[in-house]
Amino acid sequence: MKTSFDLKNTHQENRLFFGRCFALIIFVLVLFFFLIARLAYLQIETHEKYADLAQNNRVKLSVINPVRGLIFDTHGQVLAENYPSFSLELIPEQIEDLDKTIQQLRAILPVSDDEIQVFHKRRRLQKRFSSTPLRNRLNETEVAIFSAKRHLFAGVDIQARPLRRYTFPELTSHVVGYVGAINQKELKIIDPVNYRGTRHIGKTGIERSYEQQLHGNVGYQQTENTSHGRTVNVISYAPPISGSNLTLNIDINLQRVAYDALGAYTGAIAAIDTKTGAVRALISKPGFNSNLFARGINQTSYDALRKSPKRPLFNRFLRGQYPPGSTLKPFLGLAGLEKTVISPHQQTFCPGYYQLPKQEHKYRDWKKGGHGSTTLHKAIVQSCDVYFYTLAHELKIDRMHQFLNLFGFGQKTGVDLLGERSGLLPSREWKKRSRNTAWYPGETLIAGIGQGFNLTTPLQLAQATAVLANKGTAYTPSLVAKINSVLVNPKQNTPVSLNTEKNWDIIIDAMYDVVNSPRGTARKISEDAAFKMAGKTGTAQVFSIKQDEKYDENTVVEHLKDHALFIAFAPVDKPQLAIAVIVENGGHGGSVAAPIARAMFDQYIK
Repeated sequence: MKTSFDLKNTHQENRLFFGRCFALIIFVLVLFFFLIARLAYLQIETHEKYADLAQNNRVKLSVINPVRGLIFDTHGQVLAENYPSFSLELIPEQIEDLDKTIQQLRAILPVSDDEIQVFHKRRRLQKRFSSTPLRNRLNETEVAIFSAKRHLFAGVDIQARPLRRYTFPELTSHVVGYVGAINQKELKIIDPVNYRGTRHIGKTGIERSYEQQLHGNVGYQQTENTSHGRTVNVISYAPPISGSNLTLNIDINLQRVAYDALGAYTGAIAAIDTKTGAVRALISKPGFNSNLFARGINQTSYDALRKSPKRPLFNRFLRGQYPPGSTLKPFLGLAGLEKTVISPHQQTFCPGYYQLPKQEHKYRDWKKGGHGSTTLHKAIVQSCDVYFYTLAHELKIDRMHQFLNLFGFGQKTGVDLLGERSGLLPSREWKKRSRNTAWYPGETLIAGIGQGFNLTTPLQLAQATAVLANKGTAYTPSLVAKINSVLVNPKQNTPVSLNTEKNWDIIIDAMYDVVNSPRGTARKISEDAAFKMAGKTGTAQVFSIKQDEKYDENTVVEHLKDHALFIAFAPVDKPQLAIAVIVENGGHGGSVAAPIARAMFDQYIK
C-alpha cells in the first residue's frame, strides 16, 4: 500500500515560525524587563550603598584619635601616662563566620575565654563595620606570628593604640581613678562624633571628673587609595587636638607616707593646704591596682575586689560617712563661746556621767571616775564627755546645727571630684522631714559628743579643720592646680565671722595642749617635733552599748571596735597643713590615728 506525504505546508510552517518568533520576543521582553528592574534597583534603591563602596575603593576617611592628656603631681611626677600597645581587632561585617575565625586565631595566638566574652560584649555595643579588639597588649612575637598569616584572615588586623598606665596604681587608685571601656549607658551621653574610634573613658576620680579636658578632640584624614588599600595621596587632613595635661595639687611623696602610715588598717586621710585649699593628700585604704581596669579587668579579678570585706573599691575619703566623735568638740566649744552659753573659765563638775533632769538614764563619760571640775580648756584637752553633754543641753540641737553648718558640716565641700557625699548634720527639721518623728533631748546630748545621727566625710572634716586653723578664712578644696600651663585659682568661700575674735585663740590654745600638754590625749606625738601642732583626738562607736554593759576592746571582734579619729594642723602660729585621719576599728585616736598625722607633718613641713 502506498502512502503519500505532503512535504510542503507553507501555512503550517509560517504559523510555527511566527509562533516561535513571538515566544522569543516575549522571552526577550521578559529578560529586558528584569534587566530594567535590576538596573532600577541598583541605580535607585542601592545607589548610595554602591556609590559609597566605589568611593571607598578610591577615597577613605580615617579617624585620628586624640592623645589623652597626662596627669602629674604637684612636683611634676607622672601619675597617669599613655604607652603604645598592639591590639588584635576584628570587623564583624567583613567576616563570614565569626566563631570559626576566632577559633582559627586561637590556633596561632593565645586568646582566653574571658577575652572572647569581653569581645562579644563590646561588639554588641558597636556597629558591625566597627573594629572591635579581641586581644590587647600583644607582644612583638605575637605581632610577627599574626603578620605572617594575615592574608588568611579577612576582616582581622593589628592596630597600634595607646593604653593608659598609672605609675602609682594602688596609691592613687581613688584620687586619680582609672579609665575603662565605654559602656552602653555612656554611649547615650557622649558626643558620638568626638568619641568615634575612642574605646575608653574616665570612670572614677580625676579621670572621670576631668574627662572633657583629658580626652581632647578627634581628627580626620581623607586619603586616596588603590583597590588594594594602599594610600597614594592625602586629600585632606584635620589634626586631632590632644587632651590637656593636668597638674594636681597632690604631693605623691606625702600621699605615700600617709598610705604607708596606715599600715594594715583600713581607713581614710585628707590633707589640705590651709593657705589655698589645695588638697595635698587623699587616701582611701585599701586601694586597688587601677591598671587592671585600664587594661580590661577579667571577671575573676573584679569579683574578688567587689566581694572583699575590706571594700577596696569604695572611696572612703569622698563617700565614707563616719561619726566625727570627739573631733567635733572644739567646734561645739566655739559655738558655746559665741552663743555666750559658756565662758572660758566657767566650770562644770564631771562625776563620770550626766543625767537629764528627772531622768534616771546615765550618759557616761569615757573616764569612769570622771574629770572633776572642768573648764572648756580642760574639757577639750582631756576630751571630757560630761562637759559637752552639758553644753549641748544648753545650746539645743538647732543652734548647734546652725553654727556647725558654718564650717561645712552636713554639706558637700565642692571639691573638684564627682560623687562626693554630704554627711549629715542633724536638726529638728531634718528628723521630722526624714523620719517623721520628734527630736528628743537625749539625742542632743549624743550629738554633743559627735555621735548619734552625726556623720562626716574625711574630706569634710579636714576642710572644717582648715577653716578653724585659718580663724575663719575658708577655701573650697581643690585637686587640679593647672590645666596645661594655665593656673586654676583658689576659690575662697564665705568666711566664718565671730562676734569675739579671741574665741579663736581660746579653742586653738586648747587644741595645742591636746598635743603638747602632759594630760593631752595626743601628747605622745609631740616628742622631738621641730614644729608645734594643734589637734583633737576622737573615738567613734561602731555599735551601741547598753546602760549596764561595759565596752571591752579586748573581747570585741575586730569589725566592731571603735573608729579612731584625729584632726590637726601645723605649725600652730602659721598653719600650712590641716589633716583629718580616720582609722576604721582602730580603737584610740591618740595612739593610732595621731601618729599618722605626725608622720605626714614630718614629711610636709621642712
